[in-house]
Amino acid sequence: MSGWGLYFVFLIPPLIIGFVVQAWLKKTVAANMQVAVANGMTGADIARQILDRNGLHDVPVDTSPGGPLSDHYDPRKKSVHLSEPVYGGRSVASTAIAAHEVGHAIQHAKAYAPFRLRSAMWPAVAFASQAWLFLLMIGLFAQITGLMTFAVILFAVVVLFQLVTLPVEFDASRRAMAQISDLGLVSTGESQGARKVLTAAAMTYVAGALAALSQLAYWLLILSRR
Repeated sequence: MSGWGLYFVFLIPPLIIGFVVQAWLKKTVAANMQVAVANGMTGADIARQILDRNGLHDVPVDTSPGGPLSDHYDPRKKSVHLSEPVYGGRSVASTAIAAHEVGHAIQHAKAYAPFRLRSAMWPAVAFASQAWLFLLMIGLFAQITGLMTFAVILFAVVVLFQLVTLPVEFDASRRAMAQISDLGLVSTGESQGARKVLTAAAMTYVAGALAALSQLAYWLLILSRR
């Protein structure tokens, strides 16, 4: 099979899956943003209540400047950051997303092993993700196999990071569902919508890992042919 044929086989199907999953996530979040929670609490209220119930009184809840779906937990500052629709939203989606980010704060506090591993890997991954493609292109044009191999090794570090991220994200969603259910923050019907939001979000990480693995396999095959 030609190089272009391999490219399409290894890279295009995961790319299509990624687009489909992203569309599913946006549709699921948008639909559940329209479903109000009976308790009338905002995402910020939900996050604060779960944090306090778990003894994390010193973890602040702030707005995220990144726009929709920019919600995250910052382990360096030990702070939860929620996008405006989630921070001030009083919906099933805002409840689920806020609880998920607090799930990461709980992981941090409890020294959850995959979370600690992902945090430890981040400095190396930050370099590798910026450098690998640049080095690979130089290696390809200059026909330097050793440089290409080093670039692919760097990319493998990025892929490993994405694989480690999977249990971290799934566990955060599991913790989120347990917290909002145990604390009575959602009804039975609302919990179903929250679970749909968290499942769709988790699948974006699965799709990303699949795409990264497929791309890594492509470059390993190219290297093996050299």
